[in-house]
Amino acid sequence: MKLTLKIWRQKDANSKGKMVDYTIDGIDGDMSFLEMMDVLNEELIAKGEEPVEFDHDCREGICGSCSLQINGEPHGPDRLITTCQLHMRKFNDGDTIVIEPFRAKAFPVIKDLIVDRSAFDRIQQAGGYISVNTSGNTQDANAIPIDKHDADDSFYAAACIGCGACVAACKNASAMLFTSAKVSQYALLPQGKVEAVDRVQNMVRQMDLEGFGNCTNTGACEVECPKGISLENIARMNREYLAANIKG
Repeated sequence: MKLTLKIWRQKDANSKGKMVDYTIDGIDGDMSFLEMMDVLNEELIAKGEEPVEFDHDCREGICGSCSLQINGEPHGPDRLITTCQLHMRKFNDGDTIVIEPFRAKAFPVIKDLIVDRSAFDRIQQAGGYISVNTSGNTQDANAIPIDKHDADDSFYAAACIGCGACVAACKNASAMLFTSAKVSQYALLPQGKVEAVDRVQNMVRQMDLEGFGNCTNTGACEVECPKGISLENIARMNREYLAANIKG
């Protein structure tokens, strides 16, 4: 398979970036997208050129660090997968593939295709925890009865890997899906009730401080999410936020 790659190159956050064209040949359909990028970088290094910087870690669809905008779609043309799980058989011989970093004010470019997503970390730090009694009178968490539907919904929300595809897909660069998933995974459980009021207020406040846009219910976030996080979480977070402000 022979491909033309149009890749965003940017030296650092303060430099002006541009699209650079590369031609690559001999790509097998069973290769993953990142393996194709590895082949390109090997060729660039062999020619004494600067390799393309991109983020990756587990390459198993778990960590979410491999986030790339591929032909205008976060993680590419497939659904419910991360970039590392995207295979080249989704493309055709002779295709042109445009590869960019996730675009959002709150995700500044570090270099080439790598962006700084530490804004997500700060949102979680603002409220993504629960109180644990370690005074010697602890209660076994397994002894607390939890409705099966609530437990399932909490686990579904906790499946969010914080890749940022929801932000990249949103025309407003909103982080509502991510933040609501982190709120929901605790709001549904009795262990999360202690900080419920402070949690949703602090996490929403931090989300706004980071410069993410507002949600207008377009739904692109759920479509592009590799874990299929539901928009229902946004509705739940809005209810939690309203209740917290009334109580406050």
